[in-house]
Amino acid sequence: MLFSALSFQPLSAQNQGQTEEQNQRDNDRPNFSSLPKNPRKATILSAVLPGAGQVYNGKAWKVPILYAGFITDIYFINFNNKRYQVFRQALFNLDDGEPNIFPNLNRQALVRNVDYWRSNRDMTILLLGAIYALNIIDANVDAHLSGFDISDDLALGIEPHFETFSAQNQSLGITLKLKFK
Repeated sequence: MLFSALSFQPLSAQNQGQTEEQNQRDNDRPNFSSLPKNPRKATILSAVLPGAGQVYNGKAWKVPILYAGFITDIYFINFNNKRYQVFRQALFNLDDGEPNIFPNLNRQALVRNVDYWRSNRDMTILLLGAIYALNIIDANVDAHLSGFDISDDLALGIEPHFETFSAQNQSLGITLKLKFK
């Protein structure tokens, strides 16, 4: 019995030494999630595939919001374009002397509707471009700010401020102080 207890002791010490070595190796490896991200890479990824830069930056929760914006805008582009085409065809039918589907609208009203729906369609197309650009800008800015220190060692304090310029001139105000602990 004494022999078996003595024979297992070196094995447990050896296992303990291996776990300490493994922990040391794990501590020596860089933590890639805390390293600053490359803004150029994030920008290129978002330009090629919208949302890829956000995933690269570790902000994958933004991707569904981004794609919801794209899908919603594409829906409204299609809706406005259909309405534009209907009123445009009705205007062409009126000009050709054929019956149109809006008999109570005169030519001026049809022209107003054509202009209105074309304007709405064009604005939603511009909005699609803006969503795409904001996707790229967001990925770039987020990558730039990934190395920004947001630890508890930073503090912003608001304090009252009294200053005397001369015997009769005094000022009272508020001071914002940024403290690095």
